[in-house]
Amino acid sequence: MSASEHILAGRFGALSVELDGALAVVTIDRPQVLNALDSAVIADIDRWFAAAAPHGSVRAVVLTGAGEKAFVAGADIAEMRAFTAAQALDFARRGQAALDRIASFPGLTVAAVNGFALGGGCELAMACDLVVCARNARFGQPEVNLGVIPGFGGTQRLVRLVGAQRARELVLTGRQVKADEALALGLAVRVVDEGQAVAAAREIAATVLQKGPMAVRLAKRALDAGSELDLPRGLEQEAALFGLCFATEDQKEGMGAFVEKRRPTFHGR
Repeated sequence: MSASEHILAGRFGALSVELDGALAVVTIDRPQVLNALDSAVIADIDRWFAAAAPHGSVRAVVLTGAGEKAFVAGADIAEMRAFTAAQALDFARRGQAALDRIASFPGLTVAAVNGFALGGGCELAMACDLVVCARNARFGQPEVNLGVIPGFGGTQRLVRLVGAQRARELVLTGRQVKADEALALGLAVRVVDEGQAVAAAREIAATVLQKGPMAVRLAKRALDAGSELDLPRGLEQEAALFGLCFATEDQKEGMGAFVEKRRPTFHGR
């Protein structure tokens, strides 16, 4: 491991990070409080993804929580309970910024959800590109039970994932969703046996890591734009990014390998 890669591995505040080639497994390691998100953890997430994004060596991230009881049970209520309105606003903005950092990460991000993914935990999972969950997973935005609303993007990302009507039902009732329903709703892409979420997420990451790195980055940009733009502008963006692919070495290698009937060797350029 190079000196520059070393800063991304090991202990990173409340995060435990394992590097395996171009894959990083990032574990929120606070099992004693079910991996709850307090200000320090949010800052750690923001700092790690900020460091990893331009690094280039990390092209896929599996994000999970320590233990089998919880991915992230939510934001840390013990910290939040005495917030003033101004402090709560600042906390929400910092949480949103950290999750936006994940959502804008140029490589693949996969949430491996074990146990509870409630409140901030559900919002954290939704910030990832894909969500794999174990059968004991429970998703939800139960903030109304505490007299508040989601603050880390739950009212926005949930609508985009499951539609307005279902998002209203989940946010306004605070109902928890089990793994199979999460799959049916589109909150998760795969349900696996307990204890297998990280392995399944790593399997997906390994598949994506075999593809053209520049193509993965540009595909993510096109997909993200599609959720924000109307169809004509989205199609225009897609065409522009498709054209950009042909200025990359990856495109020449990928198409050359196809014609020559060999496995491509991509370099992310």
